Amino acid sequence: MTGRDSASSDITPEVLLRAYACGIFPMAESIDDPTLFWVEPERRGIIPLDGFKVASRLARTVRSDTFTVSVDRAFAEVIDGCAAPQPGREDTWINRRIRELYIGLHQLGHCHSVEVWQDRELVGGLYGVNLGRAFFGESMFHRARDASKVALVHLVARLIEGGFVLLDTQFVTEHLRSFGATEVPRRRYRAMLDVAITGEADFARLPTAQPVAGAEALAIIARRDGLARG
Repeated sequence: MTGRDSASSDITPEVLLRAYACGIFPMAESIDDPTLFWVEPERRGIIPLDGFKVASRLARTVRSDTFTVSVDRAFAEVIDGCAAPQPGREDTWINRRIRELYIGLHQLGHCHSVEVWQDRELVGGLYGVNLGRAFFGESMFHRARDASKVALVHLVARLIEGGFVLLDTQFVTEHLRSFGATEVPRRRYRAMLDVAITGEADFARLPTAQPVAGAEALAIIARRDGLARG
């Protein structure tokens, strides 16, 4: 389901949160498009937190701490990185209004970024919305190999540790499938969402003031996977 809202200025961060609670989210046609439209996919992408897959090569990169990972240190810069052209993608759905809305959500404590640094340079990251025990991944970017993948590993560890039960990816790409992403029908997604937005989770359960070691992030994921298998 999609619906265009030409009066985008009427959408506030609070309205945006209510939309997420109903299973819809906004996009723009392009960075220059001043309007937004609402999206509710027939099949929704999710990554099960008890089935997150980390390839062995990526695990070695995460464990080596080649990158430094921070949280909510450069939120606006991460959105800008996600909006910038990428190989194979010259345009973006992140326009000025989207940027303003999500910065507003960040200021309310309902939107977070994970940043990846190399030699003090921002080389990758992601951002998303949190509501109850649900986290809605919005976008990610990289300027160095594996940087966005490392950000995702650290995000999943943080969600597991913080008591989240749903990681929504909106859509599924081949890139996300390699981590265990799958699609669920709209009706099932809504049932999962209803459960997830009740109760509380803590995005800051893992430290946010200092970096979390890659080995610790991997250990959290491994423990969750082990409990699920058991």
